Amino acid sequence: MTPRRVAVTGLGVICACGRNRAEFWEAIAAGRPGIRPLEGFEAVRFPNAARVPDYSPPAYFTEKELNLLDPFAQYGVVAAREALCEAAVPWTPSLRERTGVITGSCVGGKLTEDDAFRDLYADQKTRFSPMIIPRTMANGAASCITMEFGLTGASFTFSTACSSANHALAHAFWMVRQGQLEMAVAGGSEAPFTLGNLKAWEGMRVVSPNTCRPFSKDRAGLILGEGAAMLVLEPLEAARARGAGILAEVVGAGMSADAHHITQPTREGAARAMQLALEDGGLPPQATGYINAHGTGTMANDATETQAIRLLFGRHAERLAVSSTKSMHGHALGAAGALEAAATVLALHTGVFPPTANFTTPDPECDLDVIPNESRRAEVEYAISNSFAFGGLNAVLAFRRYSG
Repeated sequence: MTPRRVAVTGLGVICACGRNRAEFWEAIAAGRPGIRPLEGFEAVRFPNAARVPDYSPPAYFTEKELNLLDPFAQYGVVAAREALCEAAVPWTPSLRERTGVITGSCVGGKLTEDDAFRDLYADQKTRFSPMIIPRTMANGAASCITMEFGLTGASFTFSTACSSANHALAHAFWMVRQGQLEMAVAGGSEAPFTLGNLKAWEGMRVVSPNTCRPFSKDRAGLILGEGAAMLVLEPLEAARARGAGILAEVVGAGMSADAHHITQPTREGAARAMQLALEDGGLPPQATGYINAHGTGTMANDATETQAIRLLFGRHAERLAVSSTKSMHGHALGAAGALEAAATVLALHTGVFPPTANFTTPDPECDLDVIPNESRRAEVEYAISNSFAFGGLNAVLAFRRYSG
């Protein structure tokens, strides 16, 4: 079968920068961070986080539904609803059979798990809800999306730390391109804010004591985030035939493993994933105009990612625009790649490239055009979005601006 072009026809977002796509993009394009004081966790030694603002679960779900859904799954379902609504899919029994849901999550139902451990070890309870296991499953969001919309195509979940969502989106793209699916809902969701998980991150000593400043010389670490983003992918010709709004095309995906260290990245592994994404899309490196960087704000990651970009792109690196939207929506772990894919798609669609917020001082080790603090208008044809995970697992997506 001839590979098919793949369009993005729907996009849904909920995160610290907004509870829907419009709020998200308004904040991201304005360079307005969703990083706020971390409330309710006085025992944690870092002050700020990127949490979904004013989120009220009963506004989205019935009490019966909430019994089944950990917050990470709630976010995934909320984002999927918006994406499918925007895509305005003309459902038929056949299309539902050929539509899959492919998601990513790093930690799954962490809030449910943390509550159960407290009940067991602190309160010494002996009886527990039968819903704990379903609520903690990393595939909880994917499964609930399939059930809500009656989607019976191939559906599954990736858990590859911070690359989870990009791995999910890549596989969804490949399956639609090759005809294994006629449509896919793909992305990632995460809700990591529990005392146990936050203390574990505190122990790693990679969380910033103030804010997230990717590529800035005075960067001091990442800011944890939460939320979800989901994209609807379908064959370009099918989208055109039904008159769907097309936001962008997915043109390539690449993956690699550093095989080096559990937490320290390598430039070679990151460069290889970017190279494979471009090769998958049939693109030379110089076709790329924008990179949504992994850009965590840690000393090691940002310098290594800069080296990887220069290793692959050579002199073209001088002409690349690069930014990290984690400076605004935080590092949402398994959902990060999905939020960044959303930002990349909307950047191509609108011709507005989001900034690296909170930037103060240039770092010679991060000597790229990082779009400091203010967004930039520019029309480029191709962009890539990077995700590089603990464990050395890398996944990169390549997108094309859709011009009809």
